[in-house]
Amino acid sequence: MKNLLRFVVGGLCLAGVAAASATPVVGGTSGAQAIPGHYIVVLKDGSDSATVAAKHEVKYGADVSHVYRYAFKGYAAKLSASALSALTADKDVRSVTEDGEFSAASTCTGADGSASPGGLYAAQCLPTGIDRVDADRSTARSGDGRRSVDIDVAVLDTGIDLNHPDLNVVGGKDCVGSGKRASFDDPDYHGTHVAGTIGALDNGIGVVGVAPGARLWAVRVLDERGIGSKSTIICGIDFVTSTRLDADPANDVAVANMSILGKGSDDGGCGQTNDALHVAICNSVAAGVTYAVAAGNRPIDFQGGVPAAYDEVLTATAVTDLDGRPGGLDPRNSCPISGPPPIVDDTVASFSAFATLPTDQAHTIAAPGVCITSTLASPGPFGNDPNGLFGNDAGTSMAAPHVSGTVALCIASGACAGLTPLQIIQKIRSDAAAYNGATPGYGFEGDPFRPISGKYYGYLIRAGLY
Repeated sequence: MKNLLRFVVGGLCLAGVAAASATPVVGGTSGAQAIPGHYIVVLKDGSDSATVAAKHEVKYGADVSHVYRYAFKGYAAKLSASALSALTADKDVRSVTEDGEFSAASTCTGADGSASPGGLYAAQCLPTGIDRVDADRSTARSGDGRRSVDIDVAVLDTGIDLNHPDLNVVGGKDCVGSGKRASFDDPDYHGTHVAGTIGALDNGIGVVGVAPGARLWAVRVLDERGIGSKSTIICGIDFVTSTRLDADPANDVAVANMSILGKGSDDGGCGQTNDALHVAICNSVAAGVTYAVAAGNRPIDFQGGVPAAYDEVLTATAVTDLDGRPGGLDPRNSCPISGPPPIVDDTVASFSAFATLPTDQAHTIAAPGVCITSTLASPGPFGNDPNGLFGNDAGTSMAAPHVSGTVALCIASGACAGLTPLQIIQKIRSDAAAYNGATPGYGFEGDPFRPISGKYYGYLIRAGLY
């Protein structure tokens, strides 16, 4: 079964951070990236900041985060659209300015894709995909160098580079080789790239993942060409499931990423008709493993591909994001990939598969999948790092690990505590829907608020919720 999700970048991602195109209420963000729905309210001289802020909480529903008394009179708050409109006419208010984000950490958006001279990644950078889903605002605070996520995540793929300095690989299984040739080290790069997006270490070098430092299990189900079979994939699922059923509670895999695809469909009965792969997935889910999988890299309905079509998995479609920020702020289409145009910031990736059936829409979520910087097996076949340890790739293969990392955060943070995998899938989707609804600027062209007729891509996931 050919792995259809290897969608190789033909060059480096050259996207930079564009200046915010925010519409000021009175003042704009002065070059800082706007934070949707958050504002700084400057009061007129003689006002008492605490008193007015408290009044505005009651009167306008302002969600006040800071009160300023000395630099100026005022406060910072999250405001609804109606509150914003009312505040501009309030007698105590001098001005209302959009809040904006500042960061000490560079994003992986330099001309060579790196955060340091020569592309050596001697200093850690924040990949645009990690930034776009707000993983730096999660409980793990990706990029602050302080935390590791206490969870086990399996990557069913080409393996993982066991010696990569930016990955915490704790074990694995080789379902492809045999005898002396058996190894779950990555002879390609694909599995290593996926692994970095999930859990690259927050260690001051290279990149950082959605769930930094997660314990990674390298489950090699594809060979060096990115090709496997139903039997090798079931072998991998069998191994992952075994960690939940053996006598060792310390190795329980909670999340499994499958950036792989083959022909097939969901029979509505967990494979009991004639689908051994579906039976394996269902039994693994019943044992407590949540699966995040890729939708596929052809712009067609994914109901004809598995595991994407299985109702028991969380299926990731791909979004184009070039700068790590919402709002389509990078107009340069500056990330060349070997795929069909157009490449437009904050839109559906032109190659992404989609759902049409209501049953498939119920397990679909969107995540960044274009110009994704992550770890590579050294020496990598391409990349912007001379040492071959880091580089860019694109595809729903790259979207799925953003989802796996977010699920890992939800479980490790306690937000998904006590939930079954199917309940976790629905929570991830409902939380994303609620956040997108409350924060209209967060999503993308093609999401359910700005739909493309006949094609469902789901809501953009947000790691920052967990």
